[in-house]
Amino acid sequence: MELFTISVASDTAEAITRLHGYLSEEFADLHSVLGDTPNAPAADIVALVPAFQSNEISCTAALPDFMLVEHGPPVYAKAASAIAQYVIIELEPLLLKAIIRKQFHYDEPNEVETVERYCQHVLHGTASPSEKDIVYTDIHHTDRERRKSKVAEELELYLSTSTRLHLDGFVTFRLSAYWEELREIVAYAVDEYVMDRQYQEFISLLKYFVRIQEVKLPIVHVLHKGDNEFALYDERYQLLDAAPVDVIVAEMMESEMNMEDMIVSTLITVSPEQIVIHTRYPDQPIMRTLETIFEHRVKLCTDCGHFGAYFEDAQEPVKLLSSKTTIIRRI
Repeated sequence: MELFTISVASDTAEAITRLHGYLSEEFADLHSVLGDTPNAPAADIVALVPAFQSNEISCTAALPDFMLVEHGPPVYAKAASAIAQYVIIELEPLLLKAIIRKQFHYDEPNEVETVERYCQHVLHGTASPSEKDIVYTDIHHTDRERRKSKVAEELELYLSTSTRLHLDGFVTFRLSAYWEELREIVAYAVDEYVMDRQYQEFISLLKYFVRIQEVKLPIVHVLHKGDNEFALYDERYQLLDAAPVDVIVAEMMESEMNMEDMIVSTLITVSPEQIVIHTRYPDQPIMRTLETIFEHRVKLCTDCGHFGAYFEDAQEPVKLLSSKTTIIRRI
């Protein structure tokens, strides 16, 4: 007795092989659901038969041991779960690419790949979209299982009433809610990609501006007090008063940056030959931003005699220059 037949649109046998693998894995413990009958073990009651020539997999049941009313629902549930797993793992990346190309009109392969990587970052992992390695987290795993359950529900309902499932057509025309969720994910990923690209272009412009600036100070010490609070000192560790920011720099910073703009704009304006950043938080994003903009000029210091007292007790900044008179030097 044929319970259902699944067909896929593929030019190779690989799709059937992989789908058959998901089904076989899901059906491996079917005996615990169906139970053995007097005449046949559960493993022989239901069989999966791949047909590579026609790109199909048939699920057949042995009569009279198989009883549709009793055995049908668990078989359909198992099959739906396996097919949904195949959709999420094997087809979802292809669906994302289709949305990126057709709905958001990205045709250049590198851009498509980059936006897809942003999508994978949103869907699955904590790695930066600029990196290819994905680190799966519990929350992303839970969200993937949620998507799988929604797809499985639709498949189970369909299999219980139909014996022919053209998987590609089903995904295209019957999973509208799933498609809409993927479209929203791509929309978010595109926004992130565009903002990051604009940010990188802006960083490149700042780097160029730094390179063409004439050096005004041999060295500036930047004390990072935490969060986005900084203080600047000259080569004699005298406090630098905030210098008037260059008009061009001010316009650039106002339009592009927020919390970091004061320190970046000030450093560009005073244009030191070397920048030493004294911080207890060398891994904060602002540090990477400063290193990117000022490149080889930047050196990070996490433990030195000049600001060690401050690092030991951030609540007593007066210790900072305990052996020196605090002189404010204007640029």
